[in-house]
Amino acid sequence: MTDPKNPPSANPWWTATPAGQAWQQGLEQMQAFWSASLKPLAPAAGAAAKPAADRRFAAEPWQRDPRFAQLSQGYLQFSTLMRNALQAAPLDARSKRQWDFALRQVLDAMSPANSLATNPEALQAALDSGGASLVEGARLLMADIAKGRVSMSDDQAFEVGENVATSPGSVVFENELMQLVQYAPSTARVHKRPLVIVPPCINKFYILDLQPDNSLVASAVAQGHTVFLVSWRNVDAAQGHLGWDDYVEDGVLQAIAVAREIGGADQVNTLGFCIGGTLLGSALAVAAARGEAPAASVTLLTTMLDFSETGELGLMVDEAMVAKREASIGRGGLMKGRELATVFAALRANDLIWPYVVNGYLKGKAPPAFDLLYWNGDDTNLPGPMYCWYLRNTYLENRLREPGGTVQCGVPVDLSAITAPAFVYASREDHIVPWQTAYAGTQLLGGEVRFVLGASGHIAGVINPPEKKKRNHWVGGLTEDAGAWLDQAESVDGSWWPAWSGWLATHGGAKVAARRTPGNAAYPAIEPAPGRYVKTQAA
Repeated sequence: MTDPKNPPSANPWWTATPAGQAWQQGLEQMQAFWSASLKPLAPAAGAAAKPAADRRFAAEPWQRDPRFAQLSQGYLQFSTLMRNALQAAPLDARSKRQWDFALRQVLDAMSPANSLATNPEALQAALDSGGASLVEGARLLMADIAKGRVSMSDDQAFEVGENVATSPGSVVFENELMQLVQYAPSTARVHKRPLVIVPPCINKFYILDLQPDNSLVASAVAQGHTVFLVSWRNVDAAQGHLGWDDYVEDGVLQAIAVAREIGGADQVNTLGFCIGGTLLGSALAVAAARGEAPAASVTLLTTMLDFSETGELGLMVDEAMVAKREASIGRGGLMKGRELATVFAALRANDLIWPYVVNGYLKGKAPPAFDLLYWNGDDTNLPGPMYCWYLRNTYLENRLREPGGTVQCGVPVDLSAITAPAFVYASREDHIVPWQTAYAGTQLLGGEVRFVLGASGHIAGVINPPEKKKRNHWVGGLTEDAGAWLDQAESVDGSWWPAWSGWLATHGGAKVAARRTPGNAAYPAIEPAPGRYVKTQAA
């Protein structure tokens, strides 16, 4: 018998589930919104519309015309409806996160800001310019189609070795995989032990030497360290057979050996950034398995050693995806840098894709000259076998954290065998290496570990010279849990660089007179820094 106070139409069958209830609530909110939107609008004279919270719609044209204000607010409300329904769906946590990532890509693409017909700023620009902005936008679009990517910076404004990567130095060693750059001293005396830097191989090294005023390389040199830096080759088909072991043996361990010989030092200090830190940890564990301890200290910047929680990047990796890659490029071939860059950009599409589409193609505004975004667009290829080994043994199976879980360069690897003191840095808003995951690596190393958490993200948190007086960082004694560590950590104003510089100085050894001639008899200078390899563009 039907309840007259609660007719069937008031409670559709699909509201019996949490997802259905979320949809019902969202639809009711949408109905109320559009009903209100259809009423005549008569704002008081001089009254300003409340700006939208989303920065895509914060400009005055979106608020001045009620049609566009309603359009943007309707879009935002629909987006909220879709996300709420997904959160209420009966899915496991990983599936829900995967669908959330996919949904965000769709919703971001659907934004009315991304279409000429529904973007009042672009329409106004077209009117004001007599259509010239549309002509220029079409030209920019065709240029980007030829490049195969969305331009984020004026590519003609920078040249590697001319106005980026300008710290003086020399290439003192090279093989088919890397060049080793030795930087010229800027102090009369230097620490006996050199500093060997291993940057990520999925990007060019010059993020660490972008401009003189924000160069981590120049800062380390100014602190009295003889700095050696690995410049990875932008590989092509001829190097498509190289594997992870080659990067460990002929890359990291070779660089350490050359730096020790040139410096005449018993040990070197080492630094690895991102995947460069993963390679460094692997290399030092291989050395330990061979009964060697070439590093006096280890610095890891935004590095994953434990891949238990890999953020949104990890959501894209499963057995089927890895097996497909192994079948296509696992025995030889290239993982193209352009494909990697597209994946990273998709993690922050509203920062790294759509603003440049809107400003460029819809408004006809060429991107400005920005060194960081120029570097971001300087793609780097990886050998297929190396990339596939990395995917399977880290992101997919998380075997690096297990003692003996991987065999590298012919020996079982155990990160706890690395007994050198370590300085581990993470960025709190890092979307590539979640800081909690970087913190988990502190539990795997066998020596004394100091952990520092910086503000901001993967790049801005790392490249934060103290002279800028920006951001802050947190320090504190280690705990087993990242959350517990943060609860007791102390916030310190400014850059983390001085804390690291002070720590590194204690491991540098005695001060000696700086040698002005790069290399030695066995390893003479080959060419000036930054070298040929970093200048090679991805094909």
